[in-house]
Amino acid sequence: MNFIIWIVVGALAGWIASMIMKTDAQMGALANIIVGVVGALLGGWVVSLFGYNVAEGELSIPSILTAIIGACILIAILKAVRGGADRRVV
Repeated sequence: MNFIIWIVVGALAGWIASMIMKTDAQMGALANIIVGVVGALLGGWVVSLFGYNVAEGELSIPSILTAIIGACILIAILKAVRGGADRRVV
């Protein structure tokens, strides 16, 4: 059941982060899920550096916000690596 929660939270976090970072038109559903799940791991690590502990595997507002923050950080890193230009795949 935790795997399904990871997919759902990852998809939601990736989609919201892509709208915040204005990359929604470039990303599909699978990319949103991947960015959301990896962003959740990154966000959990960043939040733990500040002494906060977000419950793992729990579907809650703090865990979703942490995943969104991490996904935004991940998208910003990817944009910086790619040169920051908006490249669209045709």
